[in-house]
Amino acid sequence: MARYTGPKCKLCRREGVKLFLKGERCVSSKCSFEKRKFAPGQHGPTSRKKVTDYAIHLREKQKARRIYGVLERQFRNYFAAADKKVGVTGSNLVELLERRLDNVVYRMGFAASRAAARQIVRHGHILVNGRKVNVPSFLVKPTMQIEVKESSRSNVLIRESLESISDTNRFEWISVDKNSFKGEFLYVPKREEIGLDINDNLIVEYYSK
Repeated sequence: MARYTGPKCKLCRREGVKLFLKGERCVSSKCSFEKRKFAPGQHGPTSRKKVTDYAIHLREKQKARRIYGVLERQFRNYFAAADKKVGVTGSNLVELLERRLDNVVYRMGFAASRAAARQIVRHGHILVNGRKVNVPSFLVKPTMQIEVKESSRSNVLIRESLESISDTNRFEWISVDKNSFKGEFLYVPKREEIGLDINDNLIVEYYSK
C-alpha cells in the first residue's frame, strides 16, 4: 500500500480530530479542520449511519497510524513487536513508535512536522552518534546523540523550525541545544508521559479480532 500523498487536512477531518500533520498551519487560522469539522465526502456534514464497534476500533488504529506516518504493514509489525514485549501491549506500541528517528527529530524541534522530519532524515541531514542515518524508522536508544549535519545547519526549514520553539526541552525524555543543533534521547518515555489522545486498548482489540 503506497503512502498517502493527498491533502493532510482531509485525514484530520476523517478522524474527527486534529492530528497536527502540517506544523504551524495546524495552530493557525488557516487550518482547514477548524472550518470544516466533518468527515470528507460529497454529501458534506450530513448525518451518518450508526457507527459500529468495528468502525470505532478501526478509526482509533488509523488515527495512531496517521499521527506517526507509518504504513499499514509497518504498523502491524510494530504491534507484533509490542505484543511480544513484557508489559501492556498498547503502551508498548506507542513507546515503540515514539522511538522512531523521524519522530525524535520532530520532538527535538528540527522539523515542523513528522512528515518534514521524515524528509530531513531521508535526505541525510541527521547524524546519530556521529554517523549518518537516513532511515526514518530507525529506533533510537537511550543516550543516543541526535544532531543536524554541520553542512545542513544553514537549511532554512530546519533553522525556522528551531527558532519557532521557545522551550526546546519541553519533553522530559529529550534534551536539546538549539545553538549546536544537537540533542540527546535520554530515555524511553512511559505511555503516560507521551500523552497522545489515543485509546491503546481499542487498537489492541482491533488486532485481536
